[in-house]
Amino acid sequence: MTGAGFAARAAELDAADPLAPLRDRFVLDGDVTAYFDGNSLGRPLRVTGEALAAFTAHDWGSRLIRSWDEQWVELPTVLGDRLGALLVGAAAGQTLVGDSTSVLLYKLARAAVDGAGGGRDEIVVSDDDFPTDRYLLEGIAAETGRTLRWIPTDPDGGVSVEQVAEAVGPRTALVVLSHVAYRSGYLADAAAITAVVHDAGALVCWDLCHSVGAVPVALDAWGADLAVGCTYKYLGGGPGSPAFAYVAARHHGVLRQPVQGWFGRSDPFAMAAGYVPAEGVRQFLSGTPPVLALVPLRVGLDLYAEAGIGAVRAKSEALTAFAVEIADAAGLEVASPRDPARRGGHVTLRHPDARAIVAELWRRGVVPDFRAPDGIRIGLAPLSTSFAEVASGLGALTRL
Repeated sequence: MTGAGFAARAAELDAADPLAPLRDRFVLDGDVTAYFDGNSLGRPLRVTGEALAAFTAHDWGSRLIRSWDEQWVELPTVLGDRLGALLVGAAAGQTLVGDSTSVLLYKLARAAVDGAGGGRDEIVVSDDDFPTDRYLLEGIAAETGRTLRWIPTDPDGGVSVEQVAEAVGPRTALVVLSHVAYRSGYLADAAAITAVVHDAGALVCWDLCHSVGAVPVALDAWGADLAVGCTYKYLGGGPGSPAFAYVAARHHGVLRQPVQGWFGRSDPFAMAAGYVPAEGVRQFLSGTPPVLALVPLRVGLDLYAEAGIGAVRAKSEALTAFAVEIADAAGLEVASPRDPARRGGHVTLRHPDARAIVAELWRRGVVPDFRAPDGIRIGLAPLSTSFAEVASGLGALTRL
């Protein structure tokens, strides 16, 4: 099919897309003609600015410190419960929002390792997982005298159930894996992997950064122990927006988080001597929550409540399939799973001149992501990306 043919096909797909009207809710101004980095930093919603202005005028400007008693103290768990119900399949009382992904991952992983029984001195991780995951676990292993057991991972794919089964055993304390691989978009079989880890007597922590808001997640149904994820990709929380953590209810009061800040105490405003952990998931809070930064997340979750994660996933699969079709027609090498059921919300293409190509595309208003050594990552945010955008952006790439 020619470029004109793909453009015509994109117009048909956009016309039939039930989520297409939601695209106009996003800020689409500027010189970018095709934005393929929504899985790194999502576009802001137009209402986000209004929400921040209203927050500044009323919640902060008018109510001032009274807002702590009126709403802010409970905000990390209120938003956590909403995110849990809408997007990650978590019953109330198990999810909170606050801190960065790195900080929350450290707290959960360290708590899991510290709580492991005798002889469990290994942490299992993929050797191609996102860098912060690997670096944090290296640090925890050094701090606690544990050993990292690396799962060798194909960068075009991801970690399989069989690989996990081979890696875990009586010495395993914790397994940390990404649900969607940041490089290839490979979608792990989380339910089966969780069962394998539990059969070995260990805990599992899922990194949901590249899956939340793009693919359905079912933490409770999987039997997951722990999970972390960010909100600045598909959820529109904005650059550096707070992350979220999930701790299954059965671990409350059992695992003890290592960063004992005042907001995780049973009664933070008592200012009392000694640290007494709060009940439930609140015990994994540490310092004062970033209230202002939670405003964009709140409006982002409103949009997901309207769209529904099922419809979002259906469009995500259609977008990535369309991208693969265009790439195949142009003879580009696809470095992501072919099966949509094993693919998250992005597609990676391989080219020896990837770095230079991405730089030139940015100059032309087409914004994909470069991933060393030779990857061009096409991140397609279902709520803000149109099929016409995919056709025009990849058309520009194929003409280079």
